[in-house]
Order: sequence, then C-alpha cells, then structure tokens
Amino acid sequence: MTDVINRADATLDVAPDRSAVGKWMHDTGAVFTREILVVLRDPFTLIFSLLQPLVFLGLFGPLLDGMLGADTIDGVSALQWFLPGVLVMIAIFGTGMVGGNLLYELMTGAYERILATPLDRSSILVGRALKEFAPLVVQALLITVVSIPFGLVFYPLHVLVGLVILGIFGIGLGALSYALGLAAKNREWIFWGVQQSVIFPLLLLAGMMLPLEAGPGWMQAISKANPLTYIVDALRTLFTGTLWDADVAWGIISALITCAVGLWVGIRMVKRTI
Repeated sequence: MTDVINRADATLDVAPDRSAVGKWMHDTGAVFTREILVVLRDPFTLIFSLLQPLVFLGLFGPLLDGMLGADTIDGVSALQWFLPGVLVMIAIFGTGMVGGNLLYELMTGAYERILATPLDRSSILVGRALKEFAPLVVQALLITVVSIPFGLVFYPLHVLVGLVILGIFGIGLGALSYALGLAAKNREWIFWGVQQSVIFPLLLLAGMMLPLEAGPGWMQAISKANPLTYIVDALRTLFTGTLWDADVAWGIISALITCAVGLWVGIRMVKRTI
C-alpha cells in the first residue's frame, strides 16, 4: 500500500501560473487523479467490498420474502424494494470508512508530504471527496446489473438518476469521514468508535432492511431526521419506475445538503490541521 501511495504522489504536479480559480481546479484534479490511481492500482479492496452486498442480496432477500409471506412489499417486489437499501449500505460502508485510509497516511507521513506541496488546501479535501463518486457509482451499478437475472426490473434512466443521487451523497459522507479522520489523528480508536456508533443506527433508522411503517411511532419520528431515510425512499421510488415524485425530490435535496455540509466541515478541518 505504501508503494502504491508513493507512486500516486508523483501525480501531484505543480500548477503553472494561472488564475485562482484555474489553480484550484488544477489542484483538485491533481488530488482526484492521485486518489483514483490508488484505487485502480490496488483494486482488491474495491472488489472485496462487493461481497457483503451480494451476501445480503442472496441470503437476506429470500428471508425477507419468507418472513412477510409474500414476494411484494407495499405492492413492490421484494428485490425491487430491498436493493436500494443495499446500495445505500454500500455508500455508507464504503465512503464512511475512507477516513481510516487517511489515518494510515497520517501514520506513514504520506499526508504530510501532500501538505508540503503548493496545493490549495481546500482542493485536498474536495479532490479526495470527489474520488468517492466514481467507485461508489460503479459498485452500485454492478450490484444492480447482477440483480437483473434474479427478477429485478431495470429502468435505465431511473437507475442513472438514483446512482447520481447516491454518488452526491457519497461525496458528502466521504468528506465527513475524512474530517473525522483528521480530528482523530493519533487516536484511531476515536475514529472507529464514532464511525461504528453512527453507521448502524443510521442504517436501521432508514428502513434499509425492514419497512419502518411496522415500527413504533418514536422510531418513525426519528427516521424523519435521518438523511439516509430520504435517500433510501428516493432510490426505492426510482427503482420502481417512477421518476417525478416528491420522494425523489427530497432525496436530491438530502444528498445536496449532505454534500454541502460534508465539504464545508471537511475543508474547515483541513485548514485547521495545517
């Protein structure tokens, strides 16, 4: 991993004299290229991360059918209903853990080498966060395509919109994870403790695995404050073939707010650690 990071660092070339906006865009692109090369040169982690969603689809899906005594949920096929929750799970576990990679770079000194370059400090965070978009969308698309032979009805345009929503949300979540990694420097237990304490309640309160309509009132009330709820509802609506719907609009709003908040918090944290 260290060799992969060192080779990727070579892509952080210095931008020639240009406007502030041009330099920022160049720096962001350089950081994005550096980060995506790390993934492409060590794709095992990306491929391995697909196993857990496939296990959920293969084992939990049939269990859900049997438990409900039918192959539909609210008039929608169980797979059509369950898959969006699995895709959100990919986003949460994938982008929510990237701060752990940053902790590794802090320990090896790779992050300090990046800070020693003339890169704009905000571009360091934005470039890293943008990197979360491509792997997340590719993973989600692969899982969706794999589900087609098992009965998933594929709506190309609707799925594309859903993946864009998921990718935008992943950018914000990845930025928050990086910010947490910086805040937990030299105290890795804080990062993993907070990360694990937040992820599972968010997933359960988003109705990822079971319909929240069957839950108690207090749980349904709390879920309304959970941004994941709106992302899951939007993807479920899109995967059933409905494009123009209030759930889709709320999902887009939730993704954009999460992205904006994540980038704002992350950029502030990067600048504070200089």
